[in-house]
Amino acid sequence: MSLSTQLLYTINRIVEELSPEECKRLSYLCGELHTGRCTTNVKEMLQSCVAQMHTAQAFLIELMLRIRRYDLLSEVLGIRKNEAERLLKNGHAVSDYRVLMAELSEDFGSDDLESLVFLLRGILPKEKVEKFECFLDVVVELEKVDQISSTKMDMMEKYLRAIHRVDLAKRLSQYQSRAETQRHAAGRSRDERWPCIAASAHTSTAFPSTPCSVSKHTTPCVNTTVPKCLTQSKPCERQEDMYRMRSEPRGICVIIDCVGTEGVRLERLFSSLHFHVSLHMLLSVSDVISCLQSISRQTEHYSMDAFICCIISRFNSFRLFGIDSHGPGLDLNTIRQLFTPYSCPGLTGKPKLFFIQGYEISGYEKFTGFCNYEDGELETDSPFHHRCKGEEVPEDADIFWSQCWTNEKQLENIDHHSVYLQSLKEALVDGQKRRVHLVDLHMAVNRAVYAHNHSHPEAGYHLNLKHTLRRNVYLS
Repeated sequence: MSLSTQLLYTINRIVEELSPEECKRLSYLCGELHTGRCTTNVKEMLQSCVAQMHTAQAFLIELMLRIRRYDLLSEVLGIRKNEAERLLKNGHAVSDYRVLMAELSEDFGSDDLESLVFLLRGILPKEKVEKFECFLDVVVELEKVDQISSTKMDMMEKYLRAIHRVDLAKRLSQYQSRAETQRHAAGRSRDERWPCIAASAHTSTAFPSTPCSVSKHTTPCVNTTVPKCLTQSKPCERQEDMYRMRSEPRGICVIIDCVGTEGVRLERLFSSLHFHVSLHMLLSVSDVISCLQSISRQTEHYSMDAFICCIISRFNSFRLFGIDSHGPGLDLNTIRQLFTPYSCPGLTGKPKLFFIQGYEISGYEKFTGFCNYEDGELETDSPFHHRCKGEEVPEDADIFWSQCWTNEKQLENIDHHSVYLQSLKEALVDGQKRRVHLVDLHMAVNRAVYAHNHSHPEAGYHLNLKHTLRRNVYLS
């Protein structure tokens, strides 16, 4: 079919917004076996694939979901991420096999690639091996010589175990088991190696044929009916036990020290954990807001794997005061909201870690911690359970919120250092060496704080951890 001017514009706009790595993943998901192509050829490839479908909207939506470009979903295709995911559950166009390979490539580091390439020198030509830039390059060349496919993964599984990426090998094994079960259940074999242009005769009801809403800032949707190549099978459920943590740097770490006691130490700590650290000292409340708003808008989040926010300040109840001596302060919930998927889409699905040391201002209402969710959605290891108004602990996924507070009188000691932050530093350094995930590391922080409280009851610390992490976080 010939493509409309509007559809060509949409495709061009999408491709122009993609990085070279994203173009490579997009090409592979579309069934292309020449992933190292320039932007012009990627546009032509996508146009060719879309032209062979009855409609393009659902296919483009799925592609943006698969490469995690949620901003393009909303700005170009006029649909929110959660709505697109809900529609996709009833059918999909891109093969589960290719989705899996693309996801493994995201979790594959440069050291892993070097080790894998060494093992493949006797299988692939030297001139090919020397040009590999990512795991997908390896997969493409192995597909060309029929060494890997949706039904042939044993060799790759063996190599992944050999380079100590057992986590990725298990995902391959789980995929093969599910695929084998589905083939037996259907009574037929299905090759998922090729793109969806070999269309099924059946249509999916995944995307309703109703007009999608378009804002004045959004490119109108070209069409909302469903391509016939969407299958009735549901996407396979990929169970992952840890967040990706391989980008360089791992992410942005913003440190706001409104007391002036710990900021430099934390800067050294998180720099050693491979984060790009932005340290801000002695800020007012308005400066804190401006700083965090600026950080949340940075586009670098898209290419990074995590975000860390450390705040050291005087507090009253649930409000941060910075260096201000009066005023309403800043609601802690506002800080969390700046990094939700809606406010900071580049961090969607990525761990957002908050470490807060508060000093309770004398003469104000006693600080009592955060609200507990009655539905048990958030986990906590704090011995303190309080009820309060509002929702001070974030309900969004992928958030780790560690809060400690003590009396501001401790700041009168010229040699004061937070017991909480010191134990946190020791736990993170130890976790980096022994590869212990963050939630378990926090148990060591708990023990150190409670031991201090036992021996120094007059200078006690109160500690509260709540999180909505869906996987383990390893800061190494």
